[in-house]
Amino acid sequence: MLGSSFLHIPGVGPVTESRIWERGILTWDQFLADPAAAGLSPRMEAHITAAAALSRDRLRHEDHRFFATRLPPREHWRAYPEFSHRAAYLDIETTGLEGHDCVTMIGVYDGHDTRTYTRGQDFDEFFHDIGRFRLLVTFFGSGFDLPFLRRRYPKLVLDQIHIDLCYALRRLGLKGGLKHIEHQLDIPRAPETEHLDGWDAVRLWREWERGSQDALDLLKAYNKEDVRNLETLLRYTYHHLRAKTGLP
Repeated sequence: MLGSSFLHIPGVGPVTESRIWERGILTWDQFLADPAAAGLSPRMEAHITAAAALSRDRLRHEDHRFFATRLPPREHWRAYPEFSHRAAYLDIETTGLEGHDCVTMIGVYDGHDTRTYTRGQDFDEFFHDIGRFRLLVTFFGSGFDLPFLRRRYPKLVLDQIHIDLCYALRRLGLKGGLKHIEHQLDIPRAPETEHLDGWDAVRLWREWERGSQDALDLLKAYNKEDVRNLETLLRYTYHHLRAKTGLP
């Protein structure tokens, strides 16, 4: 689907993109095969021709940074099919103490396996592992998770394409927190984690600090469901946004 997008090209907005599609030009390859068929001005035709050729080359090289910086953030969901094999579904837990808060746990799901990084145990491995991914998927990550990580770890590089499902789902009329939307879409959770929320995550961490292994195990289970359910939400979001947007 990324190969059908023209919005990342400077000067191309939704109207021009739709006009190109209406002319039966549904991919960069089709545009490059017959640029004149788009019915654009010679100047715009030459501009998009050069940009489409460059985009095709960058996609072949899986240059996520190229698209992360050029696609409007609200359109990063379009890159899902091409970069799903290098996606990280990410969620963090914190102490929740403003001014003295810290990250306690980071969950990462790659579509096959889940890894939970715990403060004081294996955080250093997260900073190395996250560089393997080209696409990040979060829920309200642009407002919380990623700014929090950047603030606490200034040297951490997070330059991936980023799909924030909170805002993407709002475009589909689904508002509220992650658990609320899961309930709306009948996405289940295990009985032991179903009623937990962010404040419970803080409480469980404090109980772990006081020596409760059961509390840490439950917190990990809660975080694991957070990241794994993001994949289900992303598939729903992608399918419905594609239909809503009119992407070929």
